[in-house]
Amino acid sequence: MKLIIQIPCYNEEKTLPETLAGLPRQIEGIDAIEFLIIDDGSTDRTVQVARDLGVHHIVSMGSNRGLAAAFLKGIRRCAELGADLIVNTDGDNQYDGRCIPDLIRPILEGKLDIVVGARPIQGIEHFSWAKKKLQQIGSLVVRQFSGTDIPDTTSGFRAYSAEAVMKLHVFNRYTYTLETIIQAGHMDLRLGYIPIRVNPKTRESRLISSNLRYVWLSAAIILRSYITYKPLRTFLYCSILPGIVGLTLCIRYLSLFVAGKGGGHVQSLLLAAILLIMTFLLWVLGIMADLISANRKLIQELLYLSRKKQSDQSKKEQG
Repeated sequence: MKLIIQIPCYNEEKTLPETLAGLPRQIEGIDAIEFLIIDDGSTDRTVQVARDLGVHHIVSMGSNRGLAAAFLKGIRRCAELGADLIVNTDGDNQYDGRCIPDLIRPILEGKLDIVVGARPIQGIEHFSWAKKKLQQIGSLVVRQFSGTDIPDTTSGFRAYSAEAVMKLHVFNRYTYTLETIIQAGHMDLRLGYIPIRVNPKTRESRLISSNLRYVWLSAAIILRSYITYKPLRTFLYCSILPGIVGLTLCIRYLSLFVAGKGGGHVQSLLLAAILLIMTFLLWVLGIMADLISANRKLIQELLYLSRKKQSDQSKKEQG
């Protein structure tokens, strides 16, 4: 059983030594533990520090392409290296590495496919009141859209089975945390969480430059992810309001017409026709999107089988 702990890094030369020092070297039930650094275009000595500290694998992004792209490239490389389990943590030493044995235990026991480390948000002193509220509201929204019970949906401290990472994909470049939870929820992957500890703050977050921008980008990711996996339902929801208003205006006009007063209300009839046509077009878009979604599922299954074959081949070559 091989565990690879991956760390996406962007200019982490100061915090990387402490992060690596806190990671476990031995875990019961794990035969080999390896470390993988994803260098997201660092301009400092992050890569050299990683080499000096004996990191087993270093993946270079070439330029700064964002956390989501770095995460995705990392888990793909871990699967190619024959990992049975993958843990993702941050290079700023935010998460307590001593929690990793607890994080992977539900996967080792065959109970879950993905485990999220839930931080004690309300007890983190350097989180502002506004940030705590945004985390709370955001996690609630993601739970509703994904059908899961994860209390801390923005936590990057996670464990994945090899099977799970072969099925996941990230479409946005901003962050993988929200999208992968929604995706896992709708792909029927077994998703759960455990409480974890966090370390003292080492630097400001590079992901959240402002609360307003964070809310805007997160909302866009949540909406896009939901539409990707529930397109028909989304477009049907969107058609409810114009459908009801259009039908109401149509009935109103007919009642006035029967009463002999329809001549002065042609505008209502035109608006009703526009709204009902809009409703019909939304239904058509929903059906088309649902057919595209079915095709996407078939493509995902083919990609999964291809990645599994590659991973099995890699394990065979290694042992």
